[in-house]
Amino acid sequence: MTKQEVDQLLADSGETYAHEAGIRLEDKPSPLYQLLVLSTLFAIRIRAGVAVAAAREIFHAGWRTPHALAEASWKDIVRALGRAHYVRYDESTATALGEGAKLLNERWHGDLRRLRKEAGGDPRRIRELLQEFPRIGPVGAEIFCREAQGVWDELRPSFDKRALDGAEKKGLPRNPERLAALVPSDELPNLAAALVRTTL
Repeated sequence: MTKQEVDQLLADSGETYAHEAGIRLEDKPSPLYQLLVLSTLFAIRIRAGVAVAAAREIFHAGWRTPHALAEASWKDIVRALGRAHYVRYDESTATALGEGAKLLNERWHGDLRRLRKEAGGDPRRIRELLQEFPRIGPVGAEIFCREAQGVWDELRPSFDKRALDGAEKKGLPRNPERLAALVPSDELPNLAAALVRTTL
């Protein structure tokens, strides 16, 4: 695949899922928390569009911080998920989001940058700590890191299995370092998102 083809792939499919969900991702507590919410919603087998729509409903309701979500009623969270057609998992996800907000508030004072600091710049440790949140297993942690590599440089390059499958489908290397060499570092989340979309 030529540089021109990679540029076209980014132009066609390179919108990050965070951006699609209305998150202006920065290394700040609120957008990082919103990315955690999105990763929680993605962490089960559900269509990407539904997970993004559910995130938008949650943020539209004003629950953009762990403090705000912790104060929301469980029924209101379930209703917000329902409006996005995030069904079957709406009740368990509402519980997971509430417990996750509580954990973040109590352990890291509502700020995922404190989790990053606790990890000491170790990407493996960041993934381990993320998995302490309800519903966030290895897949959810990889989704978070795939998007957060745009603001946390120690996560670069982050291409999870689905992104690597997409790379193979497009005739690109499955090696993360070789993939990362194809684009500027600030476009790594966009390349990862584009590769994921090729598998859907």
